[in-house]
Amino acid sequence: MKLSEKIQQTKEYLLSKIDQCPSIGLVLGSGLGILAEEIENPITIPYDVIPHFPASTVAGHKGQIVIGDLKGKRVIAMQGRFHYYEGHALEAVTYPIRVMKAIGVKQIIVTNAAGGINSTFKPGDLMIIQDHLNLTSQNPLVGPNEEEFGERFPDMSEAYSQKLIALTKEVAAKEKIKVVEGVYAGVIGPSYETPAEIKFLDRIGADAVGMSTVPEVIVARHSGLEVLGISCISNMAAGISEHSLTHDEVMETTEKIKAEFLQLVKEVIVVM
Repeated sequence: MKLSEKIQQTKEYLLSKIDQCPSIGLVLGSGLGILAEEIENPITIPYDVIPHFPASTVAGHKGQIVIGDLKGKRVIAMQGRFHYYEGHALEAVTYPIRVMKAIGVKQIIVTNAAGGINSTFKPGDLMIIQDHLNLTSQNPLVGPNEEEFGERFPDMSEAYSQKLIALTKEVAAKEKIKVVEGVYAGVIGPSYETPAEIKFLDRIGADAVGMSTVPEVIVARHSGLEVLGISCISNMAAGISEHSLTHDEVMETTEKIKAEFLQLVKEVIVVM
C-alpha cells in the first residue's frame, strides 16, 4: 500500500472521532507528556487502535494521541513518539507528522529530553533549538518522493522557524522563564554517547544531543509545516557529567522542570 493511501485511511479514522481539525501539533518527548493533560475537552486515542500507527515502547511515553483545546487553540498532541532505535523504519517514525499535516495542522512544536554538551548549560535548562545536526546517517526522505507531500529536494536552511523562535524568546522574557539556545545533534542511540563522541560533537558545534526529533523535523519541513523545537536538558552528557547516565535521571529532571515547561509552551501557543 502506498504511503498516501495509508495516510488517507488514518486521516479518515481520526476525522471520524473529532468535530474540529487541529491547527497545532505537539510532539511530547520523554517525561514531557504531562502537557497533554492540560488539554481541555480531550479526545484520547491509543496508538494501537489508530490505523497504521506503530506502538511506542519507551518508558515515559504513554503511547496515545490527545486532541482538544489548549489556551484557545485546537491542538493534537502525541504523548510519546517513535524512535529508529526501537526498530521502526523512519517512515513509521515520521508517520504521525504526515498525518498531522493531512488533518490540517500548520505548525508543530517538537520537544525532547537531551543531554547537555554546552558547558554553560545545566540540567533543567530549556533549550530553544536553533538548528540541528543529523548524525544518524539516515534520512526519512530516502526513496521515491510522492510530490503531493513535498518537493524532492526540500530546503532546510530554516528547519526551525525564526519567527517562532523569536516569539518563544519574547514569551520566556515576559514570563521570567530562563531559556538557552543551541544546536541539537540527532543520533540513533539507544546507547548513550562515549566521552570521545561528546568531545567530537562539541567541536562540530552541538550544544545538546538526543535520539529523536531530527527525522520528524525533516518530514515536517518537507510537508511545509512551521516548526518550533524545545529541548529539556535532562543531564550533562558523558565526560561532562560526573556520574553514569540513566533514563531514570532523564525522567527525574523533566519532572522537576515541568512547571516551567508547561508555562512556556502554553503561553507560546497563545501567540502562535
